[in-house]
Amino acid sequence: MTTKYEPLQEVRRNFQVRWYRSPIEPARLKELTRRSDLRGWFQTLGHIILIAITAAATWYFFDHRIWIGFALALFAHGTMYSFFAGLATHELAHGTVFRTKWLNSLFVRILSLISWFNFHDYKMSHTYHHLYTLHPRGDREVVLPNNPSLHPLFLLQLLTLNIVGARREPYSWPMVQTIAATVKLAFSGRFRKEWLEAVYADQEEARRKSINWARLILLFHLAVVVVSVVFKLWPLPLLVTFASFIANWLRYFVGVPMHTGLKDNVDDFRLCVRSITLDPFSQFLYWRMNWHLEHHMFAAVPCYNLTQLSRALADDTPRPRTLIGAWREMRLTWKKQQEDPGFQYETPLPGRKEGAKKQDSLESSLGDLAPKSLE
Repeated sequence: MTTKYEPLQEVRRNFQVRWYRSPIEPARLKELTRRSDLRGWFQTLGHIILIAITAAATWYFFDHRIWIGFALALFAHGTMYSFFAGLATHELAHGTVFRTKWLNSLFVRILSLISWFNFHDYKMSHTYHHLYTLHPRGDREVVLPNNPSLHPLFLLQLLTLNIVGARREPYSWPMVQTIAATVKLAFSGRFRKEWLEAVYADQEEARRKSINWARLILLFHLAVVVVSVVFKLWPLPLLVTFASFIANWLRYFVGVPMHTGLKDNVDDFRLCVRSITLDPFSQFLYWRMNWHLEHHMFAAVPCYNLTQLSRALADDTPRPRTLIGAWREMRLTWKKQQEDPGFQYETPLPGRKEGAKKQDSLESSLGDLAPKSLE
């Protein structure tokens, strides 16, 4: 049975979550919110250079028919490439990576195009996700409970080609569903998900932008395939068109813990968002979104300042879980929910600090995420 939700136009008018945010000195928050073109270039160009290296290695091994090297290089390429869709593009969509605004706009388009990612949909959806995190009335980008799947066939897809993903698991990037959604939108103007239909119900101009972007994605990847056939550049589709769906195991494992197994319909990010610790390389690929609690509390803080923000808030936030610890917590929660569907994990908290001031515009800022029609 499908749940009936009120129009989001009504939600925007009548519903507001009074989020608890951990106290921080205004001057310190202002400092951490400062954007840097230099650090933005390091993060963005650094990720792109890694992809270029793995692409060159994959092509070299293909040309020399060194098939073990080819498989390993392609595996590394897909592992890092898969972090473009919804992760690198997530930060660029917030507009907080570069101080120069047009650079954020340029790179969100480039990385979205090559990774089958519709950043127009994401900016619309993700605005609601931040305003109403895990309140299904206003946020169905993430709906609990989620299944933190470790099914063997799903794991095989994650380590090779993620063809169809796993049932009731929204965090992987399956090829069939992603391409089918793009095709459907491009040709029919309809979305595969109820949530996106709801997001665009009163946003006709924004819907047209989304449809046009879906068409551009299809034209781009069709051109990649045509060029590869005409000029016999056989590795090209693997390195670009299908790369987002190859070996996206790490993307899945670090992405699932952000909300899975926590509470919905609460006004405290500490109960519905989880931060985890990662090794420096994985943290770089993930654009430091492992500090996800801190990102939700203060979304205008650039990704490269989130580690410092986590230290500033440490006395008032749960201790970050390790990746393995988070997965244990999620799996135990999921098992309990099979016996008791109403069960939700209660994250131990240090309590709410007295005197936490009412949020101001800087604290509640989402960067440049929200489209003008939703501001």
